[in-house]
Amino acid sequence: MTKQEIENRITIYGLISRLMMIEVDCEFLNQIESNQAILELFPNYKNWEKKKKFKCGELIANQYNVDFTNLFLMHLVPYESFYTREDQMIQSGGDNPVATLYNALDFKVELDKARVVSPDHIGIELEFMYMLCNALLKAYEADDTDAAKELITIQHGFLKDHILKWMPMFLIAMKNESRTPLYHDGADLALEFILSDFEYLSNIID
Repeated sequence: MTKQEIENRITIYGLISRLMMIEVDCEFLNQIESNQAILELFPNYKNWEKKKKFKCGELIANQYNVDFTNLFLMHLVPYESFYTREDQMIQSGGDNPVATLYNALDFKVELDKARVVSPDHIGIELEFMYMLCNALLKAYEADDTDAAKELITIQHGFLKDHILKWMPMFLIAMKNESRTPLYHDGADLALEFILSDFEYLSNIID
């Protein structure tokens, strides 16, 4: 694993966790627009005609916020426990399985700030992977092989035991339900990335 590969993973996890956590703002959209490599990951958004016709603020108010509300607050349920519990209840609070893992690794979740009701929200779980990748980069730069190995094992385990058990189903539904190219492409990107990242980490561990 190279430093560049870790940095690429940090970029993608940071991008998709932010997209799924709260509504977009112009600053976030400008980050996508100003980076050609990232913009290429959003092919339908990149060529969307409405971007030429309307200002950023108008698109946020009339398009993106409406889509976000529809996808994350109204029609779909972006929580792991909904998909993995037989009663389809969202398991909020400290007894949520991911909360135990977060606490063990000192990952603080500010539920009110992120406007989510449980720590197993898609945006939080992706942010957790982002945090783990940042920790891996620090271990790599410090030449701490043992810490790097442990962090790779934790990331691989979290993908296998949590993210891959439910997120693909949610992301396929999100892609089908989305009304804007931004969220359509974002769902596509996230789905492809979590699957390829798991394969990538599996090969390293093997």
